[in-house]
Amino acid sequence: MFRPEDLDYELSPYTGLTRKSWIGAAKYLLKGVFDNLGSIEEAVIMPRYETKVTYPQEGDPKWRFKAEIFEGLARSFFIAAPLIHIEPGLKLNGINVRDYYRKQVLYAVTPGEKNYVLSYTDMRRVDDTGNSFAAYQQTVETAALVICLWMSEDEIWNSYSSMEKDRIAAFLSDFGHANTVPQNWRLFNMLDLAFLYMNGYEIDEDIMRDHAQNILHYYAGNGWYRDGHSFDYYSCWAFNMYTALWNNWYGYEKEPYIARRFEENSNELMKSYPYFFDRDGFTNMWGRSCIYRNAATSPFDANLMLRNPVVDPGLARRICSGSLLQFLKRDDFLYKGVPVLGFYGPFVPLVQSYSCAESPFWLAKALLCLHLPSDHPFWTAKENNGSWERLSENENWVTYLNGPGLCITNHEANGTSELRTGKVFKEKSDRHGMNNYSKLVFNSKFPWEATVSEDIESQQYVIKYTDDGQVLRGNVTLWAGEKDDVLYRRQFFDYEMETECHWRTAIDLADFAVPYGIMRADKIRMYRRPLSITLGAFGFPDNGTEMEVLTKDDYKAVVLRGRDHMGKEKSLALTIFDGWTDIERVESAGTNPDSEKSIVLYARTSRDKQYGYEPYFLISQVITKEETEPFTEDELFPVERIEYTDPQKCGGYGPVKIYLKSGEVRTIDFYGIEGKLSM
Repeated sequence: MFRPEDLDYELSPYTGLTRKSWIGAAKYLLKGVFDNLGSIEEAVIMPRYETKVTYPQEGDPKWRFKAEIFEGLARSFFIAAPLIHIEPGLKLNGINVRDYYRKQVLYAVTPGEKNYVLSYTDMRRVDDTGNSFAAYQQTVETAALVICLWMSEDEIWNSYSSMEKDRIAAFLSDFGHANTVPQNWRLFNMLDLAFLYMNGYEIDEDIMRDHAQNILHYYAGNGWYRDGHSFDYYSCWAFNMYTALWNNWYGYEKEPYIARRFEENSNELMKSYPYFFDRDGFTNMWGRSCIYRNAATSPFDANLMLRNPVVDPGLARRICSGSLLQFLKRDDFLYKGVPVLGFYGPFVPLVQSYSCAESPFWLAKALLCLHLPSDHPFWTAKENNGSWERLSENENWVTYLNGPGLCITNHEANGTSELRTGKVFKEKSDRHGMNNYSKLVFNSKFPWEATVSEDIESQQYVIKYTDDGQVLRGNVTLWAGEKDDVLYRRQFFDYEMETECHWRTAIDLADFAVPYGIMRADKIRMYRRPLSITLGAFGFPDNGTEMEVLTKDDYKAVVLRGRDHMGKEKSLALTIFDGWTDIERVESAGTNPDSEKSIVLYARTSRDKQYGYEPYFLISQVITKEETEPFTEDELFPVERIEYTDPQKCGGYGPVKIYLKSGEVRTIDFYGIEGKLSM
């Protein structure tokens, strides 16, 4: 477990971390790599404990095995490159780090060498799929390679002979001018070409311009780019990170219009991006590739590379340092010195088939800030905690981003950040994708729980037709925006384009922040009954858990108190108001990213009449604390009364008003959202 040194709580009152502390963190990670190397000749092939999901698999094509070598080299180079520049003579496990990467980069691009990773042209020769538009994992790693050669320019790139530089350049040009995936991967080609241009090599500027204009037009607003159907951190650690580098290497000079737009978009992101991190600087577990963890902080460094950055450097360092400690201070973060395939400890439900044992080194993008010199404001400004310092007691700071369909809430009461997503499209059988994107709420202190049973999911509705046993999950979520402090969305279950939406089960979602969490007032839209409905709370790490059941009038709450894997106190409460029948619990193993055992509280109810006028509204809340101090009665039961328009009090039509004991009133009115739904 990482134990930071060179602390300065005057400069960094929240974390104590200084630039020297960050250098220590980089050495800590890189030492784990070199402890697994027997000599300077060995490739970065790290110990592998997971073999069923990750690549390479037995029978994979040759290029997949070569891709693992390149991932290990290029992504560990992310850690090493700034250290090489800061301390060129650094040795680990008896190996000079600079000499190692200098040698291995040449091996990677040289045909005939054992660690040659194959050029694009050579991969086409061994690819028997017949796909003339194929793109390969190596394209990704070329971008990491050029970033690292840029950071260690004096120590490595400039040490090569003209012939050696030409060999590397030919390898990069082969990828840079070749096929790529038509999303964030275009940026890899752009960086390859920009690096070549910056070093005097000829490139096809039309290819560069075509990629750049496509990237620019993936922009959705609020600083976010669309990368496929859904939004996630790729918008930040790819689009907003790589465009800053591209601007400096190429764009400002050659494509000033596009470069200016990229800079404007980065500055727009900085207006709200700090809110995505909680009071401790923690990163939320959300979207694909969560094994990259605190790489989500890299856009702060990227913004500081631009000509006219807007980010507060003291706030940026505070968030970056907090997120760094979120992971490095865990005792389950490493396996034989290497970051595990998980968010905290090993967690197979998170892992994706495009990853290998070396893939988590992508998190070292967070360490690229070490390229900033010691006198840069990022290192010299005093840490501050931004808006967290300005929140009053029990205040919620809620930010709605219509472009990407994201809503982020900072809760002063418990210091968490909760993310609600609204533009999600996943194939109906994609459980992994739904866990990553379709949770109704993502919480910075309660990472998402994988599937615990066939009809129960954490922070998701599950519908079951009780006549035939068919189980449905929410795979598509549409955004309808905010009105009077209420967020509106719609979630479809088992949605598919082949079927009219009126033949799809759906729930209209309305939710709003309360001091310790989110209250839901959702309305079911069912074309078919009888059915049962469940709604899970966050997964709760079970390392010895106390449970308490409380009632108030017709409302019921269940409270869990315990500790996470690291011994941190935690509490969670699920309260049901109208529309629900009861609260139950399910115990699970291997589905929680923090602890081996976990508990999920869930609400349940059923509707039996095909066209009967039964309650439509499902009103509940989930609240959390980072302590075991009991919740107050008003926190558990904050509702004074609920007022319906219809005399049957089912919520079939008209506004529903929720009167809170705080004196606030939330009006839920779904009428007209049909015309506001967006993807």
